Amino acid sequence: MSYRSKVVIVGAGPYGLSIAAHLRAAGVKFQIFGKPMYTWREQMPKGMLLKSDGFASDLSTPESIYTLRHHCAEQGIEYDDTRVPVKLNTFISYGLAFQKRMVPELDTRLVTQIEEADCGFRLRLEEGETVYASHVVLAVGISHFAYTPPMFLGLGPEFVTHSSQHSDPALLQGRTVGVIGAGASALDLAGLLKDAGVDVSVMARRAAVRFHDHPSPKPPSLWRRLRSPRTGIGPGWKSRFFTDFPALFHSLPKNLRLRIVKRYLGPSAGWTVKEKIVGRVPVHTGLTPIRAAVRDARVKLVFTDENGENVEHTVDQIITATGYRVDVNRLTFLDPALLAKIKTLENAPVLSVNFESSVPGLYFVGVASAFSFGPVMRFAFGARYTALRITRRLAKLSARQPVPELSEALIS
Repeated sequence: MSYRSKVVIVGAGPYGLSIAAHLRAAGVKFQIFGKPMYTWREQMPKGMLLKSDGFASDLSTPESIYTLRHHCAEQGIEYDDTRVPVKLNTFISYGLAFQKRMVPELDTRLVTQIEEADCGFRLRLEEGETVYASHVVLAVGISHFAYTPPMFLGLGPEFVTHSSQHSDPALLQGRTVGVIGAGASALDLAGLLKDAGVDVSVMARRAAVRFHDHPSPKPPSLWRRLRSPRTGIGPGWKSRFFTDFPALFHSLPKNLRLRIVKRYLGPSAGWTVKEKIVGRVPVHTGLTPIRAAVRDARVKLVFTDENGENVEHTVDQIITATGYRVDVNRLTFLDPALLAKIKTLENAPVLSVNFESSVPGLYFVGVASAFSFGPVMRFAFGARYTALRITRRLAKLSARQPVPELSEALIS
């Protein structure tokens, strides 16, 4: 059986659900496919606290009628814009409740292939059914882009895994684990592993690990607000530029955009993580890995330290908490002929000011759009700007264009 649709959204995380809610309010015909909040439910460690503040963790509707604050008030969950950390379970329950209220038409089947067709695009679902669309919005999040340094790839999955594979830290009880990385995912996971009774240590290239400052118990003064305004990705006027003016960021020279996205808001953990790490988990900094090999069913790691001396560590298992790198080639559901037409910059899609790729009608959002629109797109906070922009674009096209007719060849 085939279904026709003008717009298809692939992915049901914060970006996909927010875009769907905006399209629904605008009366734009769409379908959305994916498992709601999948990355958060399946790839984040249980017990984690979000690094983002409460006010910066909303999914978006045109009138902001169902925010995280609203959800917490309904459920009797403690909430504050900045001073109460958001629990992972709270954010998941909020996202699921948002979906049921604002995007009830979600189809939880997965899209297994996308290819071009006479009417725009043909999408095949996991059960073999087909959907046709003139516009496809890829809101696939970070799940496809987990990055592990090449030197660890040949050791085998029993010895090296990515942090996204450890939603239940307790499963590693009784093992000696080395976590590679200095960012939030490394330190969050290390703290939770320690809580679960795992013998864990952190090994980082950086000279020191960083934690966000504990929020002040009092509202900031007017002078402090003027000097360092609050934003959804952190304080400061640079952050305010990135959150408020993604379109201006888009107009910057490409090399400058790349440099900013790669360097701004470097590895750091939330203020809640500090007490789980300091004095509890050994943190070895200033280490550059040069060799890794399996010896006697354990992993032997060799690093160089800041003095150029070799340092060795031996563990049962390595977890690479080395983040995510966008690479459209890892989106295996894209037909090779379609993939070849997508213009990229360091393997990330080059996007128009409306999030449209070089393939007309194919849009990328979320972390895949960061090189085009800035650091805010690495956070849920960027979903509102994205949803507003794409909805404005698609609503105009919807008003001008009828739902495309399928050719006889496609129908048969």
